[in-house]
Amino acid sequence: MRFQWLAVGVLGVVYGGVVGIRAEQCERPMPAGQLVREVVYNELQDHDRHGYWRYWIESRGEKETRLAEEVETADGLISRLTMSNGRPLDAETQHAEQARLTRLLTSPQERVRHRQDYSEDESRIGMIVALLPDAFLFEYSGEEGGCHRLHFHPNPDYPAHSIETRVLHAMSGDLWVDARLKRIERLEGHFEENVDFGFGMLGRLNKGGWFRLDRTQVGATEWKTDRLEVHISGRAMLLKTIGRETSEVRGGFEPVPTGMNLAQGLVLLEHGYLRSPQDSPVTLAMRR
Repeated sequence: MRFQWLAVGVLGVVYGGVVGIRAEQCERPMPAGQLVREVVYNELQDHDRHGYWRYWIESRGEKETRLAEEVETADGLISRLTMSNGRPLDAETQHAEQARLTRLLTSPQERVRHRQDYSEDESRIGMIVALLPDAFLFEYSGEEGGCHRLHFHPNPDYPAHSIETRVLHAMSGDLWVDARLKRIERLEGHFEENVDFGFGMLGRLNKGGWFRLDRTQVGATEWKTDRLEVHISGRAMLLKTIGRETSEVRGGFEPVPTGMNLAQGLVLLEHGYLRSPQDSPVTLAMRR
């Protein structure tokens, strides 16, 4: 998935690079709402015309830190787990990982499902990004490191009907926009109130849930996520607990040929090389 966002499949979104413009040199170019519309236009253009990339991703959970390598292909992501808790995989885990990859490449049903999930994620991303200017009200709240900082809160006139748009619309937060390129550099949001479905009988997302998304420029027009945090809790119908805890760092971005299939992506994973996440300043900063 090229972008990821909120819990329960709600967020998949836009994923910061410093452009060397001093904060005091940044002049507010236009009303905040208009700036966001131009930013969203640029994001959607990139979304539709994106290249393909390879990178490592470090996922940190309560009991395990996992390091994987991923390649973007025309049929979706293909990933290979390489380390667990800072150590190479044991024989049993290696066998399970190879079995998973073999099943993906040899099962027509698995490939169809994988491709369908990828297409749905891409469509969801475009939909969510497109509604940002209408679902929220924005106002300037400062300048930081070559970025305009905008505060946002729900637009009371926006009709949020689907579950995804209701969850998204319930958030407030801050958006950092690269002042020169008009791209999203960082996004933070949180629930200020509980979000109820069916008057709370069908489900609830708890007040205080939050997410953070950082992006970095990897090409002339392309930006990628280099940090993602999602921390959301709640409950669903019949008291089933909802819990989404995501903490990810990504790096080592390298372009790969356009149009590869999953098998070609796996060959690249098996015979290529990526920098270790220990070389990433993002990872080092998070561990301090």
